[in-house]
Amino acid sequence: MTLNNGTTTSPGPTAGAARTPGYAGTLAAACAAVFVAQVANALPASLNGLLQEDLHTRGSQLTWITAAFMIAVVCFEFTFGVLGDLFGRRRLVVAGTALVAVGSGVAALAPTVQVLWVGAALNGLGAGAMFPGSLTAITSVTRTARERAHAVAVWSGFLSAGAAVSPLLGGMFAKVGSWRGSFWVLVGLALAGAVLTLVLATESKAPEGRRFDVPGQITFAVGLILVLYGAVEGPESGWTTLPVLLAFALGACFLAAFVLVELGAESPILDLRLFRNRAFTVSSVAAVIGMLAFLGACFATSMWLGPVQHQDPIRVAIPFLLLQGPAFLLIPVVSRLLHRVAASWLLTSGFVLMAIGCLLCTRLDVTDPHLGPFVAPALLIGVGFALTVSSVTAVALDSVPQQLAGMASATTNMLRDLGFALGPVVVGSVALSNAGSDFSASLSGAELPAGQAAAARAVAEAGGPVAVNSLPPGAPGSAAHGLALDALGSGFGTAFLVCGVAAAVAAALTAVGMIGVRSHRSAPSGGGRAGAAGPRRQPGVGARRVADTGAGSSRGSPRAPPHGRAPVTTTGARPRRPGRERAGRITPHALT
Repeated sequence: MTLNNGTTTSPGPTAGAARTPGYAGTLAAACAAVFVAQVANALPASLNGLLQEDLHTRGSQLTWITAAFMIAVVCFEFTFGVLGDLFGRRRLVVAGTALVAVGSGVAALAPTVQVLWVGAALNGLGAGAMFPGSLTAITSVTRTARERAHAVAVWSGFLSAGAAVSPLLGGMFAKVGSWRGSFWVLVGLALAGAVLTLVLATESKAPEGRRFDVPGQITFAVGLILVLYGAVEGPESGWTTLPVLLAFALGACFLAAFVLVELGAESPILDLRLFRNRAFTVSSVAAVIGMLAFLGACFATSMWLGPVQHQDPIRVAIPFLLLQGPAFLLIPVVSRLLHRVAASWLLTSGFVLMAIGCLLCTRLDVTDPHLGPFVAPALLIGVGFALTVSSVTAVALDSVPQQLAGMASATTNMLRDLGFALGPVVVGSVALSNAGSDFSASLSGAELPAGQAAAARAVAEAGGPVAVNSLPPGAPGSAAHGLALDALGSGFGTAFLVCGVAAAVAAALTAVGMIGVRSHRSAPSGGGRAGAAGPRRQPGVGARRVADTGAGSSRGSPRAPPHGRAPVTTTGARPRRPGRERAGRITPHALT
């Protein structure tokens, strides 16, 4: 997942004020923590092919490896910020690194894919704690606008770097050993991050007025998990099977209950009144659809090169440098653009580039193992994502009154994380469903020996075309390998098309839906110039992530600013005037 390029600013002491004791150590520990979290997030991208071969997985089981991580983050990111405020941000980060170490150890030892899911979910929980904990830790030890902007920029750089290099690290260690070795490396990185945090970081907390929205948390988590379960299992189990239908029905009931709970909650995790604002609703829907397109394209690329073409894990990792790298390399460019160009136009342009890149991917030939055809599409998608990841929050903040900016930022970023979680699920569902249908039709008309056709049909019924495509030469059913490969190419080509259409829809929504919308930015004052969307403060809600692989967010807490500082704002909108909101804390997030 990659970053929200925004930087945080606040009116504070003069530029020459001495740094808070522990600033350098806390910043170093926070950067190490967020790097580890992003490595954990993106690591499976280059390993799916090896995981399929070693654990003999079917297609939807590979989807769950990625989905388990993101679902854990999205479902529980509401709560982690509250835990950090109540018990301390350093403790939260250490707990997160410990969870990542345990989860990676479970993954490294996993005898089955189901155990690997447990490891991925533990990694997601750990990363979900590390993202908000690390960012709020560094903002608590900064005093001036310039100092905070520098700290968040450095933190964001490590966030993006982790997303960009993780597939390469995974591929490299898998090449010299096995895929299990990649997770053992992650265990070492997590333990090193925990030690650095304990030794270097300064503890901070803000328990005043913090409380959990337990009914909202439970109904949201259960509802989302059930709906995503139905979407993942539908293509292979059958959309009309009882477990899938029950999952959708019960999930819808829990999500409806979540809406009712939030409407009556004193301190909701999601303020539904924001959606009365047309511009905010448009930007929120665009965030979900656009981020679905991005992480869906990343997942499709991983599957295409790994389980479908069975390429070397290092070769699988190379396109991810183009998909994830621009968000890191273009940080200064995007920040300047957000000063000079309307965020809605940047957002629209980014979605258009993503749409073009995804549509170019539909022209890929599944029988061509060369990486050259991936260069232009992956670069377009990566540059498009770099433009959108910050702009989506800036558009949302511009669309609401200043006193609602904190909640608007947090809500938009949660929805962006939701898009990241939906991407692999939707892509896997579309690709495997279409591939299964195409393979069955092709097999029925193929002139194969009866024994080979019957064996291929049995393997496909158990594991789908992915399983047939992975049969070794000479094995029963292996004569249908070419049919399975063509079916998977067609299925994932359709998935790339869906991602392209989703990005185009997001672009159209932003371009058309924002017509006539008046910006709510206030006149500039004291703390610095407005610009890129970044972490925002917000009263009375829990923490989220600023960015990731995929996406960022922020939450706040109803407490007085430390050291006499005015409430913190970001370059995503003009600085708030002191007294407009109670200061909170800033927190982060993504993908893969």
